[in-house]
Amino acid sequence: MSTLSTPAAARNFALSTTHFINLIQLNQLKFPTFALQVFMKIISQIAANFYHFLQRQMTRMWWKVGTIILLFYTLIAGFLLGVPDKFILNETIRNLYFHVPMWMAMLSVFVMSVFYSIRYLDKGLEKDDLASVECVNTGMFFYVLGLLTGMLWAKYTWGAYWSGDPKQNSAAIAFLLYCAYLVLRNSIDEEQKRAKISAIYNIFAFPIMIVLIFVIPRMTDSLHPGNGGNPAFGRYDLDGRMRAVFYPAMAGWSLLAVWIATIRYRIRLIEYKNNSLD
Repeated sequence: MSTLSTPAAARNFALSTTHFINLIQLNQLKFPTFALQVFMKIISQIAANFYHFLQRQMTRMWWKVGTIILLFYTLIAGFLLGVPDKFILNETIRNLYFHVPMWMAMLSVFVMSVFYSIRYLDKGLEKDDLASVECVNTGMFFYVLGLLTGMLWAKYTWGAYWSGDPKQNSAAIAFLLYCAYLVLRNSIDEEQKRAKISAIYNIFAFPIMIVLIFVIPRMTDSLHPGNGGNPAFGRYDLDGRMRAVFYPAMAGWSLLAVWIATIRYRIRLIEYKNNSLD
């Protein structure tokens, strides 16, 4: 069994990272202190501006109405508009409107979760920890949808739902990485300790996931488009009809993921406040 799937290993990894950050804060590691402080101030200011902008937009209706329109358009046009007649792919190429946008939706909320984890370490606000974990929960939902749509596509193009392709194996390992994050949170009872350790774990888990899904498969033999020397879908595969559906699908599913994450966060925040009153 992989050590990433055990809560003890996940906790040890996060604790060692916490110790490393504490050494930096205590200036026991030789970093250019002034340059680091300036850099952190710039990043903090950018993050603060983005946070306030995001908070303002979350209460408005325009992007929610836009999300519904984009999704209805994607579903209708995705099944009714014509597609290029490609050997082997044939009509399964329509899955591009759903499989790839699921990954984009997952990445959108995972990026938000990293942002809120960093903000929690900076501000120590419980609501940022709640926002971070709900973004991860939402991302895991779209992660599963991405895996399932990919497996369905693989059945009709590769001949099997799961063929042990490096892309599939790397995606599965990255999925276990985030499962370990959720196990880690449930294994720690003390709120502040749980929030701090899981925030650090989440910050480091994201780039590891990116490497596993988008870097390693490109360095090995793979059947997946865009990996192992295989060309990705480009101007020779996607005509104007497909682009007119694919790009709105990417935006629509990503916005839906953000919408779900905000709803889950509000519910979680209400529960937290009610528990605090008790």
